[in-house]
Parts: sequence; structure tokens; C-alpha cells
Amino acid sequence: MRLPLASLLFALMLCSGIVRAQELRIEAPSLLLDGVPFELRITAVNAHGGIDTTVTAMIAPDGFALPAETQWMRNGTYVTKEAVVRGGGEHLLRVLLIPDDSAAATGAVPLEQNVGSRVIPGILSILPPLLAIVLALLLRQVVVSLVAGIWLGATFVFGYDPFAGFLHVLDHYIVGALADKQHMSIIAFSMLFGGMVGVMSKSGGTMGIAHALTRMASSPRRGMFATWLLGVVIFFDDYANSLIVGNTMRPITDRLRISREKLAYLVDSTAAPVSSLLFISTWIGYEVGLIDEGLKQAGWVGMNAYAVFIDMLPYSFYPIFTLLFAAMLILLRRDFGPMYRAEKRTRTEGKLFRDGAQLATDLTESASVMPAEGVQPRWWNAALPILTVVLVALAGLYLTGVEALEAAGSSERGIGAIIGQADSYRALLWASLLACVVAIVLATAQRTITILEAMDAWFNGLKSMLLAMLILTLAWSIGKITADLHTADYLVLLLRGTLDPQWLPLFTFLVAAVISFATGTSWGTMGIMMPLVLPLAVVLGGDAGLDQAHAYSVVLGTIASVLAGAVFGDHCSPISDTTILSSMASACDHIDHVRTQLPYALVPALLSIVVGLLPAGYDISPMFTLPLGILAMLLTVRFLGKRVADA
Repeated sequence: MRLPLASLLFALMLCSGIVRAQELRIEAPSLLLDGVPFELRITAVNAHGGIDTTVTAMIAPDGFALPAETQWMRNGTYVTKEAVVRGGGEHLLRVLLIPDDSAAATGAVPLEQNVGSRVIPGILSILPPLLAIVLALLLRQVVVSLVAGIWLGATFVFGYDPFAGFLHVLDHYIVGALADKQHMSIIAFSMLFGGMVGVMSKSGGTMGIAHALTRMASSPRRGMFATWLLGVVIFFDDYANSLIVGNTMRPITDRLRISREKLAYLVDSTAAPVSSLLFISTWIGYEVGLIDEGLKQAGWVGMNAYAVFIDMLPYSFYPIFTLLFAAMLILLRRDFGPMYRAEKRTRTEGKLFRDGAQLATDLTESASVMPAEGVQPRWWNAALPILTVVLVALAGLYLTGVEALEAAGSSERGIGAIIGQADSYRALLWASLLACVVAIVLATAQRTITILEAMDAWFNGLKSMLLAMLILTLAWSIGKITADLHTADYLVLLLRGTLDPQWLPLFTFLVAAVISFATGTSWGTMGIMMPLVLPLAVVLGGDAGLDQAHAYSVVLGTIASVLAGAVFGDHCSPISDTTILSSMASACDHIDHVRTQLPYALVPALLSIVVGLLPAGYDISPMFTLPLGILAMLLTVRFLGKRVADA
């Protein structure tokens, strides 16, 4: 946000009588960082309120520095992003406007104005997100951690007053985040989508899909493939995925002598990865919301966040590799490490879990996604609402995109141009609303559940999204804090010349993985990381002189690394909610699940780094690196894995 610091009045006395500037309007950030460049805009305004393009003068600063080569106002406007203030505390900045020689010859008089500004040390700008990260690591409570980070930032913004900072957490930042139209659109879509999932589940739709796929499970190999395929098909929510797939397939995999560890791995490896990739899921609103906020921080206000998300998908190496790696293990019938020993035990000894294992049990969580008692599962009760979401969303993107192009007078009708100009927020709102109607009408028309039960299921679905939306709102708020404190500018100053932008996707992936592993939350990790690294990627790419396409690929790789790193850390973490749910739904010893899954998570992660992220930083297209990574995984499974013979 930019606020006027002061107004500088001056009159240029010319014998010709031509109207001259009556006012100088100065715009700059309301809070400055010591030694960190900031944007300064000075505009000459005439008596009629317009820009006086006739004004040419030299600007002499006192109390702050300007680049020597850009100290001239020309055509009534002066803009620089390199103004610098040295020293902290309250500053009195003096601006002196010196007319050019021709104006001086006709009697123009140099004028000056003093303006006040508050300057804080740059190091303080990184403390709020750093506090959020540290507390998240220590307390493993992402909500408390984010609130603490926002409070600390608000304290710095509002005059080092901790009480005022505490009050402004709510009235300035959280309410400000909720007042944004796009933010509310994302929340509304996510809540409506959650409601649709609730109705689908209670009406037996998701269970119907599960039953349809289990019919193909006639051997261990087919049983594992059916489990994997079911995990891919139930893409709309990771929690529903874990609970439904695990509970549905467990009796079948037990009968086929598939270890509980392998079942838990297949459940976990398809839950978050597939939900994070698909353009229609409970994750999409959250991810698009974070990307949108990061783009605003980077100054890319006109960018379509949904279009950026679509462009980013090929760079999501870890989720893609994880899904394909699990499929390869099944198709080649090979395993390695602790999973091989678990599978060999089950096939040869008939022991589904090791002796002494403490099985995680699902006592309450499944109730929210299982159909009501006596309901006959029907796959179309889920397929039709999901199909409604997809078709209406695509139609909405097309209609709003064409509408925007026509309004701009453009004759372009390419799919890229249409999606780039589309109003994704409206399209997703239409899609989720109509899908809710379809889900409720289907359930009640078949008398599967009553209208009262349908509305209860719908409200339960809404409630299931509340925590996620709270985290998202807090993520928006801490993003606004980092913008007010110019955290990205300070990080750029620190890292400029030391961090090559080509390495930023890898760096981001590793940091996100560590935070997610330690906290057990991928969503919290994304909320903390995205506002920091996306603007950093934009600035570092520009500083390095990368061409537009290369700079954009670095940005896409960085965004994808936040999401992928969060999913990877979540996969490896024993305190992750999806990891715990996978153990519960599969009735597997939780530590055994973590221990056997870890090597299977590390292989796609290492290949994501070596084959995916590093080449992406140097503008090597994912269209080349993705097939290379797939080939590397095939060779790894073939030569590292051992075949487990069917009993």
C-alpha cells in the first residue's frame, strides 16, 4: 500500500503566463527500512488537477539518497525504485526542486519541503515470518504460530506498541484479508466444494466409486493397482481420499495378502499428491489464493493466479513422480528396503503386520466420509457432481475469458489467451454452487437420504473446511504484514549477488520440506513460504538479467517447489495429519508406515531435485525433464527393487 507522505506546494513564476504546476504529490511507503531501496513517486500537478507535463526540474534530496543518474523530473513525473534512507527512527526528509535553466531565466524560484518518515532496521522485517516458522517447529500449532507472526509484524508497523499490534491483528489484517473480494470468492468456493463432498459421501457416491473399482482386485498386483487407481479417482479431497481408500480396500488387500504397510503407502502416496495437482479439488482454492497473494506482493497485479497455477503444474515434479513411482512398483511387482521385507513377510507367512505392531485404529474420523446407514452406494452420486464442477468451471473460464477479450477489443480466441483473461473466481463459484445443487438433488430424488440429512451432510462438509480457511486467512494476513514491512525487499538486498535465481526452486523445495516435516502440515508451510519466495523469485530473476521466458520458468519452479516441498515433508513426517489418517484407515502401525514409506518418498524427491528442479532453474523445459525422470524411476525400480512372489 502506498500512502502520501506529504504535499509540496510551489509556484513557478513565468512571464509568459502559462499555467504551471501548483502541487507536487509525493508517494512512498508509509514505513521505510534502513538502507533498503524503496519506490518514490513525485508528480507535478497543475491547477486543474492533472499532470503538468511541462515541468522539468532537478530534484535535490536531503536526508535520503537518490541514484545520481535519475535525479531529474521530466514531463512532470519522477519515479525511482532506488531511493534509500540511512539510519532508524523518525526522519525529516527534505526535497528541493530546482527548475531548469530556462525556467530560472524567467524568474522561477527553487522550492523545498520537509517530509516526515519512520524508518526501522531492515532485520525487523524478517522477524515476523521467522517467528511463525520457529513457533510452528516448536509448538506444531500453525494457527498460533501465524497469529504470533502477524502480531509481531503489526507491533513493528504501529509504532512498536504491542497492545496496538495485538488489536490490529484482527481489525486491520484479518478483517482486511476477508474484505478482499477475491479472497472471499476463494473461501466461498472452498466451503461450497467441501459441502458438495459431504453430500456425495453421505449419499454413497464416493463409496460407490470405490466398490466399482474393487471388482478388478483378483490378485495382489491387481489389488494394489485398484487401490492406487481408487486413490487417483477420489482426487477431490485428501482427507476423504485417505479414509475412503484405506477403509474400503483393507478387507480386500488383507484377503490378497498385501501388507498393511503397503496399503498405507498406497493410500498416503495418492492422497495429497493427486489433490494438489488436480485443477478441481479442496486444495485448489487454497493454492490459488496463496499464488494470488504472492503475485500481488511481487507487483504482478494483472496476472491471473489460476492461469499461473495451470502453468505451474508441469514443474510439480515431486507429486507427479510420487504418483508414477507407486504405479511402477505395482506394475513391475518390485519392492525394496523395509517395504520389501514387509511384503515378503505377508506373502510367505501370512502376517499382515509385524509381531508386536500397535495398529492405529480409526474410531471417529471415518464417520464424516462414510455413507449413512442403509444407503446403497451408487457411483453416479459422486461422478455427476464432480462432472458438473469440471464442465461448469471450464465453461465459466471460457465465457469470462471471451467476455474480457471482447471488452478489451481483442480478436484473439486462443485457449491460452482465453484462460489468461478469464475470471477464475467467478467460474469456480458457479461450478461449486451448481455441483452442490446437483449432489443434493441426486441424493434426495433417489430417496437415498432426506433433505434434512442432505443439509446436515452439506453443513458438515462446510465445517470440514473451516480450519483450512482459517489458515488461509492467516496466510493472507501474514502476507500483508510482509508487504507492509517490505520483507521481500530486504531479502532481495541480502541475497542479491549471493543466491543465483537458478537455484531458488531447489532452495525453496528444501526449506519447505524441512518446515513441513517438522510441523506436520503442508498447508501451513505453503501459507508461510509463498508470500516470501514468490516476490523473491521475480526480483532475483530480473536482477540476473534473465529473459522473460527464463524468468517466468524460475517463478513457476519456485511456486511449484513450495507446494511440492510441503507435500514431500508432509509425507515423511510422523506427525502429519494425512500420514496419521493413512495409518488409521489402513489399520497399520503408524511408525511402521513412516519407516517403510520414507525410502519410497526419498527416491522421487531426489529425482525431483536432480532431474527436475535444477534443470528447471536453467530453463530446461519440464517436457524434457519429466520423461527423463520417469525413465530414471523405472530403472531405479527395476534394478533396486526385488520381486515378491505371490503366495
